[in-house]
Amino acid sequence: QVQLVESGGGLVQPGGSLRLSCAASGNIFGINAMGWYRLAPGKERELVATITRGGTTNYVDFVKGRFTISRDNAKSTVYLQMNSLKPEDTAVYYCYCNKFSIDYWGQGTQVTVSS
Repeated sequence: QVQLVESGGGLVQPGGSLRLSCAASGNIFGINAMGWYRLAPGKERELVATITRGGTTNYVDFVKGRFTISRDNAKSTVYLQMNSLKPEDTAVYYCYCNKFSIDYWGQGTQVTVSS
């Protein structure tokens, strides 16, 4: 089993920044892709960004140029730096990882962008 614990969410004004972190623990051997999804009220869960163990990244169009995903393999941790935040970025952000074709999920962290 893999456990994922997110941190770094909160309330920020439009145009502000937040950095989310997600630490994996437990049986972490074999983790490949890690990433972030989000779930906003009244919407379906949507992909935000992913990163492979080798560092290849993928972003959904609406965050390109604003969000940056990175990871520290030694710490089994993935990060999401979010800049120029907009009210429409308000959502619960979920960390995930894939290990041998099985997805694991964190509990989520709330991000609220509001003045």
